[in-house]
Amino acid sequence: MVDIDMTNIIGDITMSLDGFVTGPGADLEHGLGRDAEGLHAWALDSKDSVDRSMLERPTAASGAVVMGRKTFDTVDGPDGWSAERGYGADQDGRPAFFVVTSTQPSHVRLADSHDFTFVLDGLGPAVEQARAAAGDRDVYVMGGGRTVGGCLAAGLLDQLRIHLSPEVLGAGTPLFDAVGRHRLRQVGVETSPVATHLTYEVFRG
Repeated sequence: MVDIDMTNIIGDITMSLDGFVTGPGADLEHGLGRDAEGLHAWALDSKDSVDRSMLERPTAASGAVVMGRKTFDTVDGPDGWSAERGYGADQDGRPAFFVVTSTQPSHVRLADSHDFTFVLDGLGPAVEQARAAAGDRDVYVMGGGRTVGGCLAAGLLDQLRIHLSPEVLGAGTPLFDAVGRHRLRQVGVETSPVATHLTYEVFRG
């Protein structure tokens, strides 16, 4: 069981009905892939109270965030996060961000407004550094798909939260590629017209 008094490691990601977290052709210009804008409609466009709550609660609970290098390159790119858009953009405090990568970037556009640490030795060390930074708050693994899936495969997650979008993309970046067999227990379901928000406890061992 997940101990609500301890720091939890939570994989949190949006997925299409056919299991993709981006459409095909995802790159710096098309962060969600081509013709995949609807995938994140719940986060970008919805005014529904359920969707707003699903954005605000994790942001408020975050002590630290883990992301992969492709996600970092997208959010730090010219069309990425800004003072008005991004993780915690409307809040005074932002969590520390830990980026899993093989090389340090030469420049960080968001360095003055966000605390990025670049972890060169894999998912496990990134999660442990994030846990230490989070204190008694939670660590969110926000993406991309290989980072969240890799944390699930490595037994690093306490919870998996999927924002299921009513989109069938046909191709793209799969979430569950080569993650192996895992037992989950559904502990939360919230719905809006544009998404079903699913929370699972991950059984370890």
